[in-house]
Amino acid sequence: FLFVHVQKTGGMTIDNSLTAALGDVRRIPEAHRHAPLDRLLQLEPGLADYWTAGFVRNPWARMLSWWRMVERFRDGAERGVERYLDHLSRNKFVAGIIENHPDFESFILEATAEHPRLRKPQVEFMNDTATGRSADFVGRQESLEDDLHTIYDHLGLEWTELRSVNIDPGRPDYRDVYTPVTRDRIAELFAADLAAYDYDF
Repeated sequence: FLFVHVQKTGGMTIDNSLTAALGDVRRIPEAHRHAPLDRLLQLEPGLADYWTAGFVRNPWARMLSWWRMVERFRDGAERGVERYLDHLSRNKFVAGIIENHPDFESFILEATAEHPRLRKPQVEFMNDTATGRSADFVGRQESLEDDLHTIYDHLGLEWTELRSVNIDPGRPDYRDVYTPVTRDRIAELFAADLAAYDYDF
């Protein structure tokens, strides 16, 4: 079994749950934890035979979640919270976003132009165009528990209560945050996701 972890899709909750349930889990040392399927198969071609799953999310909600994470790091660092200061000293990507993009509009309109990882469609995480290999199962953050049940059933695992992490209880509805311009920018950047996974605003 191979899990592809797309950013801001509930991946840590899924990873923690599956790691506990499976027991025998390993990481690919050369791969970033958010490595797409094509990179994983490039590093270890033998994984092409593994049953593969990952999760996706409505692009507008996903990008708001990403921005809210940046805000948490920024606000925590400004309060002098050690774990946020330590993280930003090591994570130049997030530190640069904080330094150069003070608000959500700048993040959506400008940071996405500067940083390829912010504009990579989720469908590209789930497919390896070189081999034609695609994830066998694509779950959705919006139905995370039901879809994770499907993975458990496929793997013959006994279901245990899900313990969610990285929850943002104060996050507003994404529809209340976007302007027409930022809404259109996300539609443009993630047109492939909208088509592949039938998401809309």
